[in-house]
Amino acid sequence: MKFTLSWLKEHLETDATLDEICTRLTEIGLEVEEVDDKAAFKPFVIARVVSAEKHPQADRLKVLMVDTGSGAPVQVVCGAPNARAGLVGAFAAPGTYVPGIDVTLAVGNIRGVESRGMMCSEKEMQISDNHDGIIDLPDDAPVGQSYAAYAHLDDPVIEINLTPNRPDCTSIHGIARDLAASGLGTLKTRAAPSFAVEGETPVKLTLDLDDPKLCPGFALRLVRGVRNGPSPRWMQQRLTAIGLRPINALVDITNYMTFDQGRPMHVFDAAKVTGNLTVRRAREGETVLALDQREYRLGPNNVVISDEDGIESIGGIMGGEHSGCDENTVDVLIESALWDPMNIAKSGRSLGIITDARYRFERGVDPEYMVPGLERTTELVLDLCGGTPARAEVVGYKGYEPKVVDFPYSEVRRLTGLEVSTEESNAILARLGFTVSGSGERVSVSVPSWRPDVEGKADLVEEVMRIHGVDNIKPAPLESHAAVNGRILTTLQIRTRAAKRALASRGMLEAVTWSFIPEDQAKLFGGGSPALKLANPIAAEMSDMRPSLLPGLLTAAQRNADKGYGDVAIFEVSGTYENDRPDGQRRVAGGIRRGTASLAGGGRMWSNAVKGGGKPVDVFDAKADALAVIEACGLPMGNIQIEQGGPEWYHPGRSGTIKMGPKVVLGYFGEFHPLTLEALDVSGALCGFEVYLDAMAEPKKKATRTKPALELSPFQAVKRDFAFVVDKTVESGAIIKAATGADRKLVTGVNVFDIFEGASVGEGKKSVAIEVQIQPVERTLTDEDFEALTQKIVASVAKFTGGVLRS
Repeated sequence: MKFTLSWLKEHLETDATLDEICTRLTEIGLEVEEVDDKAAFKPFVIARVVSAEKHPQADRLKVLMVDTGSGAPVQVVCGAPNARAGLVGAFAAPGTYVPGIDVTLAVGNIRGVESRGMMCSEKEMQISDNHDGIIDLPDDAPVGQSYAAYAHLDDPVIEINLTPNRPDCTSIHGIARDLAASGLGTLKTRAAPSFAVEGETPVKLTLDLDDPKLCPGFALRLVRGVRNGPSPRWMQQRLTAIGLRPINALVDITNYMTFDQGRPMHVFDAAKVTGNLTVRRAREGETVLALDQREYRLGPNNVVISDEDGIESIGGIMGGEHSGCDENTVDVLIESALWDPMNIAKSGRSLGIITDARYRFERGVDPEYMVPGLERTTELVLDLCGGTPARAEVVGYKGYEPKVVDFPYSEVRRLTGLEVSTEESNAILARLGFTVSGSGERVSVSVPSWRPDVEGKADLVEEVMRIHGVDNIKPAPLESHAAVNGRILTTLQIRTRAAKRALASRGMLEAVTWSFIPEDQAKLFGGGSPALKLANPIAAEMSDMRPSLLPGLLTAAQRNADKGYGDVAIFEVSGTYENDRPDGQRRVAGGIRRGTASLAGGGRMWSNAVKGGGKPVDVFDAKADALAVIEACGLPMGNIQIEQGGPEWYHPGRSGTIKMGPKVVLGYFGEFHPLTLEALDVSGALCGFEVYLDAMAEPKKKATRTKPALELSPFQAVKRDFAFVVDKTVESGAIIKAATGADRKLVTGVNVFDIFEGASVGEGKKSVAIEVQIQPVERTLTDEDFEALTQKIVASVAKFTGGVLRS
């Protein structure tokens, strides 16, 4: 919500400074996001052109001598068609930033002639879109003085961050009311509009709705004989300051009322309306060309205003192009209506329309201001456009029935810890517009019509607290408990944090990528189903919920590479989506490495080479990262199985699947398929992984969280080497598994240390050498014990892999 300081002071009588107002706004819950003090306009001064001569080297340029009021005239080269001797305009000296062209001026040389500044147009100063010539001020404009002060462009703009429960402060009047209630000035009240009406509004209105809540009230008035030209400069300046584009007087008045009073209005060109108006549900498939020049397809969930020819407006959201007001409008219909907040929110979201009217109606507007808002708008139309108003047509509105809340004063102390007297509580509520009735420790409070957010006593406590002062709440430590606190985080939360720490400790940087990706990328990684397509994407290329973290990470790595940072190691722990059900959302830890960004170190440096770094990343880097995540999550690594191959976006011969047992898939790792990289327009040495944190079983509950005593065998561990000849298709993991299973009590570790292929081991064969670690537990093993264990290992490997001991 934006507004200017002078606009606020039209509603608030105060001598407070800008800083004091901003501080108080934040203190009462209207947090100030930004303040633009218009310092950018301060360097611009009023200057007079003393002479204007033709440029010696250019027909369209002139050499001006400009009096800036600070000494000798300054030479300026200018191409504006209206540049002439005697013109008074806005001058910018070298060093001035010109916002309209995003340039900081310097002394220039234009076609051989020095130019020491610029005479500016309104567009260059972002006052308007006018760029036909430089600013032309009256002859009596004070030369040498600030142009911003002269043109009232130095009015500071304040932007506040409104929470959804404060619809009353979507108006400048409502903000002023809050400031006045806090003691920072007095709220100004305007006299009720007064004007003579002639005749009835000939256009009648019907509410044809199955649910009256969809449109609880509608007011309409015809004003004949208006002159719809540009709005006055003061109104244009205020609208421009808050980011709105002035269009014409009638439209600008409705926008002005939206921000000034929080009352969205709409105007129809009466000549373009056929017959009477009807508020109804749209029919399936009906379309309307709206004021944003887009055609919308509507349905029964959308409430519209229609005439005999069709839809003229989407109720409470946006008007139609057909009946819009332009410079030819003579008779105008002014609409002031009430709409159901929930229906407005759903309609706006489904249609993808965001307007200032929707913003206010979906939060709730003051129902009691429907008719006064029409009167105030009519008054502005008469003042700025002239005309003759007819009597208003009001349909459906049954009046406001105030909510009454039972309010025990003790709730203030109980919920906030503040000691606020009953007198002060009553005064605060009264200044905010509440009506307090009753006496004693419990009273009844009537809620004003502009506060639909107040439902119960806790809301009233909040009102007292924020006006009394949140900063008056003294900090106090939480009470300590004698017992040790139980676990707060869930297992998934603990594993999420553990995965992030593990990957960060391996030199990877955390990334946060979009949950929405293009459809072609979603299909590339196993997604793209209609159920995961967004109904209202924030951009055309963000149409689907992601089935994998990898597309976002891969494209992020490529963007880094395009900027010269080719060695990238990034990870993300977030959600992926398999379907539109709650159980279809997975918690995944994923990461990619690019270039030479391995654990040993990236880049072509001798120190990396000594450690084994500086080489392109491969499948084993991804495997190590994935296993590091699983180990950090506390799973027993002895039960982990790795199978060759993975999903189709991985390289078929350089990827693997990680399992816990034969059925539970924990994740995938590997290098990427060339066709996948080509489809993503990604290049370079790349490997990656994804580990499903939610696929990991809950750890078994223990009787105590105390770690058991460390038990170490007093007997010397022994290592024995074996070399088995197996088929080339046999995986090393199968040999490790077979050797480990030969005697799980004695065999505590198996590692592969060599793989050999050659004619000496036979065609289609390979030799896999393993180191078996044997740890005696009960006694020292004899030669006979070792021989028996050796036979068990050889037999187990032969049984499960067909391998024979290499001779």
